[in-house]
Amino acid sequence: MENTQIKERLIALRKVMAGAGIDFYMMPTADFHNSEYVNDYFKVREFFCGFTGSNGTLVVWQEGAGLWTDGRYFIQAERELDGTGVTLFKMGEENVPTVKGFLCKEMKQGQTLGFDGRVVNAQAGIDFEKDLALKEIKIAYGQDLALKVWNDRPDLPCGETFVIEDALAGESVNGKLEKVRGKLKELNAEGMLLTKLDDLMWLFNIRGCDVECNPVALSYAYITNDSATLFIQSKALTAQVKAHLDKAGVILREYADVVSYLEQEALVNTVLCDFRNCNYTLYKKLADKCQVVNQKNPTELLKSIKNPVELANMEKVYLADSVAVTKFIYWLKKNIGKMEITEITAADHLESLRREIPEFLDLSFPTISAYKANGAMMHYSATPESFAVLEPDGMLLVDSGGQYKGGTTDVTRTIVLGPISDEIKCHYTAVAAGMLQLSDAKWLYGCSGRNLDILARQPLWDMNIDYKCGTGHGVGYILNVHEGPQNIRWRFMEGMTEAVIEAGMDVTNEPGVYIEGSHGIRIENVMVAKNGVKNGDGQFMYFDTLTFAPIDLEAIDVKYMSEANRQRLNEYHKQVFERVSPYLDEDERLWLKEATRTV
Repeated sequence: MENTQIKERLIALRKVMAGAGIDFYMMPTADFHNSEYVNDYFKVREFFCGFTGSNGTLVVWQEGAGLWTDGRYFIQAERELDGTGVTLFKMGEENVPTVKGFLCKEMKQGQTLGFDGRVVNAQAGIDFEKDLALKEIKIAYGQDLALKVWNDRPDLPCGETFVIEDALAGESVNGKLEKVRGKLKELNAEGMLLTKLDDLMWLFNIRGCDVECNPVALSYAYITNDSATLFIQSKALTAQVKAHLDKAGVILREYADVVSYLEQEALVNTVLCDFRNCNYTLYKKLADKCQVVNQKNPTELLKSIKNPVELANMEKVYLADSVAVTKFIYWLKKNIGKMEITEITAADHLESLRREIPEFLDLSFPTISAYKANGAMMHYSATPESFAVLEPDGMLLVDSGGQYKGGTTDVTRTIVLGPISDEIKCHYTAVAAGMLQLSDAKWLYGCSGRNLDILARQPLWDMNIDYKCGTGHGVGYILNVHEGPQNIRWRFMEGMTEAVIEAGMDVTNEPGVYIEGSHGIRIENVMVAKNGVKNGDGQFMYFDTLTFAPIDLEAIDVKYMSEANRQRLNEYHKQVFERVSPYLDEDERLWLKEATRTV
């Protein structure tokens, strides 16, 4: 079916490109800070192709257009691009070129590549400069061409900020700044330009609401041994936030002043700039004034290792969140077939249960509520125009989480609503086994998620099945639901980072099976890495689980499960009942007792 609206937008964009002398125009999924999720103002790629996923890059030229996205979105992208004339390039698949590889091959001598330099990270911009130089390709990075086509574009966000008190953060702003300055000294840098929003919020113990579900505020910071300057929209600052920052000695400047500041102010000689996150425009301004030190933001690692106060709060929040999820599963199973429940109303009910928790602030991401075959799309989203009505048949996959004063949660359960096939039981049991094996991991310090990933995938690989995504990611503390540098995956694609798992890091554990047109299964818990025994062989480590919600025994067939994994399942369910049952009413408690029975 032809998508006339998208085609008209692309025609208009190509006219603007021709007028600006741009032959190829690139639009990534990013804001000025290389954030994973972005405010509506920055959804230029979505405006010009209709693809709504959280990751993708659109390239437009006079004769065509292409979208690059990863395996989480292949099914979704094929549907949303249908009729637009935009070609899907499946990242990571055999014989599929990268964006850069495509441009190097397709662009002609002396042509011009255009992009808004504020939404392309410095490393990508530098790589394009280098790799396109052989063809004398010019780079035009000073224009946002969407401004000339997107007439009803939303305003730049400016939500109200709030303070995370030291008692909740576990460390003061000055304490964090002292640690950052110590790291800068180790890296031979006299200053740092910090542009990553969740790092900024962590460092200054504030939060905002400029990105849906992510409690961040648009901001930058320039930090030296003597000062810390925060660039932020003054309209976003309450009196409490101003007083909090003033007490920490933080200098405030307007968000829009950052470019003129870098151009006009005297900067220290060596400035750390994380090329993965700093945008290309700001990098170019820095490079004109000083020596740029390309290193990872020290804030990223410091933030990822949760302190004792954060960990204690997270345990409380995750238990409350697990109770809400357990109550939801009970409600769903008791009411399916007795009242109309849709993917959307199911998600709404789960949200209402979370809102009863006193510390609740917001969802940590839009809930994925996917029935039957919709579950095969990893990041499926039901809409008022397109949703499924649940029936007492098959399964519902629900991936959800909350933002609380005390932590950020992320949990997935795939719930049996009625009869399922033996194949689905086989797949479900393998997913559960992989999740349980990873939960029970023991390893020597120095391992990264690459070393541990096989524990989750092995039951699926034994059946020649895989899932096209990582197994786990870090989770922020009252921050972004996806956090680095820690992750669990066996394959690292361009731009991904690999990090040693440190004690205090939290990480998700979410293997899955995704069979297009049939079903999707994912089971996800969050775990925290802890130090175990230390002996002559080194420091051994293990995971503590934070999430306690039942795994659906109606989908478990123990003939597909080893004795060790059966014992792991029973032990996990024993803990679920012990921790969650005190917060349930009598009917819910009786149901949970059966739902966590020994198998």
